Amino acid sequence: MAFIWSNFSSLKVNDLPQLRVQMKAHFGLRIGKHASNSIIKSPCVYTSIIEKRFPLLKKIKEKSINVTISDKQLSGEKDILDFIEDDYEGVIINCDSLPDASNLFAAALQSSLSYWKYMGKKGVWLRILEEQADLVPVALKARFCYHHAEPGYVMLTYWIPDGPCLLPSTGTHQIGIGAFVINNQEQVLVVKEKKGPSWCSGIWKIPTGFINKSEDIFSGAIREVKEETGIETSFLEVVAFRHAHQVIFDKSDILFICLLKPLTFDVSIDTTEIEDAMWMPLDEFLNQQVHKEDQLSGKIINICMNMFENNHRGFKVEQLASKLDNQITHLYSLALEASPKE
Repeated sequence: MAFIWSNFSSLKVNDLPQLRVQMKAHFGLRIGKHASNSIIKSPCVYTSIIEKRFPLLKKIKEKSINVTISDKQLSGEKDILDFIEDDYEGVIINCDSLPDASNLFAAALQSSLSYWKYMGKKGVWLRILEEQADLVPVALKARFCYHHAEPGYVMLTYWIPDGPCLLPSTGTHQIGIGAFVINNQEQVLVVKEKKGPSWCSGIWKIPTGFINKSEDIFSGAIREVKEETGIETSFLEVVAFRHAHQVIFDKSDILFICLLKPLTFDVSIDTTEIEDAMWMPLDEFLNQQVHKEDQLSGKIINICMNMFENNHRGFKVEQLASKLDNQITHLYSLALEASPKE
């Protein structure tokens, strides 16, 4: 897009050199003798921001002089932080190009926000690396808000339009798995954790753990069993999931209960996390007081046993490609039985 002040009129010869100096110094724009002959299809635009910063432009507007300025030139490129546009009318600032000095960053940030507001942008995403931590107070002073943090960086956001911020929040859930592994002798693979809440002390339970970043549910279940017990398994089904709120750091928690088939049988524990592990007879496992008193634990074990005995169907996993996000993904669904042919 380009911007133009039109309604052609006269321009004093003495004004042109000063205009060229200002436009070249601030925009990197050269004004030629034939600027009035430029063909621009964009609507006429004039802003108080530009007028305030470049008083000569006000004079030019009053004189109805035709001046052509591109978006890039209008931004005052040297004062605008390097950025890319996202798919939602927002911008993502390039953290690798942030000024080192706080005062330079503050000035460039204000200029950038003014420009993005002028351009009708909405959300601004600012990643500040650990080694750039001195810039965080500057961004907060400019009314950026914390969004999330990961090892090595903190993400801040800024919402330009008036009204409530419509940017997506940070992750609200943590994902875990519980692995129910039972062999043909109806022995359940159980562990006794070395550390944990007091109510878990001394309890034999199924292996559980959190999913790693970018890890699939079925992969996480197989990994956790291997890490805690040394048993190799294959994933069969997701049999149920539990949804709870305000767990660790007030996050919500989803625990997927997975049925796995053992491929090996020699237990070898991870002594950093696990006190002991074993194959426990099913009756002994069910007779633990915690399973008799806790509705959730009892229900989960009952579902798992029904799945093992083929009385229920769980969610199978299927790998599929999606054109919506160009990703290979995994879909968990109930296996549909083929309809009998007539």
